[in-house]
Amino acid sequence: MENKIFSFSLEKNPIISIKVTPGHFTTGHFHTNYYLDVSGLKYDALVARDVARELALPYLSSTLVDTIVCVENTSVIGAYMAEELFQDGAAVINSGSAIRVLKPKLSSERKFIFLDNETEWIKNKNVLLLTTTISSGQTLNNALDCLAYYKGNVVGISALFLYSGAVPEQKINTLFTSDDIPGYTVTEPDGCSLCISGQKLDALISSEGYKRI
Repeated sequence: MENKIFSFSLEKNPIISIKVTPGHFTTGHFHTNYYLDVSGLKYDALVARDVARELALPYLSSTLVDTIVCVENTSVIGAYMAEELFQDGAAVINSGSAIRVLKPKLSSERKFIFLDNETEWIKNKNVLLLTTTISSGQTLNNALDCLAYYKGNVVGISALFLYSGAVPEQKINTLFTSDDIPGYTVTEPDGCSLCISGQKLDALISSEGYKRI
């Protein structure tokens, strides 16, 4: 599987790059023909800082942000985004403000929740939601349901990668889309053309990585 890996970069900042592996993969609720490794964008501090600068741009002069909620291990990027958003500058609307960076927990039902001492930074606050990849939209909807429950005011959604076929109702600010990977598909297991053709699954994938099957 590894010998098929290739990568693609953000044109205006090539240091921001995603590794891509073709194959047959499952998340447990959908199948896809590519595994996207975004770990370098999340965990390499220098790269994460550049990612944060790009993701913060749409909000700098127009969007008040009280809290950044980070799902799928995006807290490093989220911290750098906060730094970008409260930097000094006449055109920076959050200049000098306090911005909280939170990571929700998972309940036993695999739903996002916040601890009681964290809810004060969500309720009636302007919340920016940060995630890695939006493919089926399941994680995004889970996060939005959570923020609605805690009465957070979602003022923006940012992602590293967006599958165009997800068709979210909300505007997504993203670095990459599936248009950057010709032939990228996400399907229900029952309608997976790779399954129908008899191609075995290569790995179970998640926001953490992959495990061979």
